[in-house]
Amino acid sequence: MTPTSPGADAVERAAARLTAALDEGRPVAPVRELIGEHDLAAAYAVQRELTRRRLAGGAVVTGRKIGLTSPAVQRQLGVDQPDFGVLFADMDVSAEAEVPSWRLLQPKAEAEIAFVLKEDLADGELHTARVRSAVDYAVAALEIVDSRIADWDIRLTDTVADNASSGLFVLAGRRLGLDEFEPRETTMRLYADDVLVSEGTGAACLGDPLAALAWLARTAREFGDPLLAGQVVLSGALGPMVPAPPGTRIRAEISSLGEVTATFSEKRDA
Repeated sequence: MTPTSPGADAVERAAARLTAALDEGRPVAPVRELIGEHDLAAAYAVQRELTRRRLAGGAVVTGRKIGLTSPAVQRQLGVDQPDFGVLFADMDVSAEAEVPSWRLLQPKAEAEIAFVLKEDLADGELHTARVRSAVDYAVAALEIVDSRIADWDIRLTDTVADNASSGLFVLAGRRLGLDEFEPRETTMRLYADDVLVSEGTGAACLGDPLAALAWLARTAREFGDPLLAGQVVLSGALGPMVPAPPGTRIRAEISSLGEVTATFSEKRDA
């Protein structure tokens, strides 16, 4: 941490607060009041502590997600780069008949391109051409973002600490290699109960979803935890996210990749 960091005690208290939100099923106050609004080192320290706890409980890491890829959202939070979170195996609900709303607190949905890697991204120059060659295939995806912070009252350190506001995700079945389509040229339409609620393009994701992937590859390596073959990367929203309360049916159309759908269950206890 930096010399001005709030310290390990604040990191521990922030992690405990976010853990309580999950354990008790209720959102909590922002953690920025514990770790500050701008200390990214402290925020990622909280994320790593939460990841450590999950791994100790038997969770399995299957990839990463990239957030804050929209320039408009970056301006809103006063940052000039994306953030990232960890994907665990139990976050993938692609095979479920319904998205389990009971696992979520304040869900929203956004359409993305997911990349699955065929090579590690641990060595060499990790530019866009290099990461393109490491992609096995891409699929249409829905990321179900969620915040443990009450009323989505978040700043940069809140969302980073909270695993980049991760929730669950759904992957479509159709797989395309990058010789079959160009991610930055895709168009996206997102429907909630058959009403068009969001539109966007591949260029909305940091100019190119592959540029977002390259950023993540470099950043993950800097953190000492590089991207590996077989991992899934949710590369960032192609358009604005939308609320996804219990009972909602979300459907996204992403050109070339096709459709991906999710129906949210009526909320009930596990």
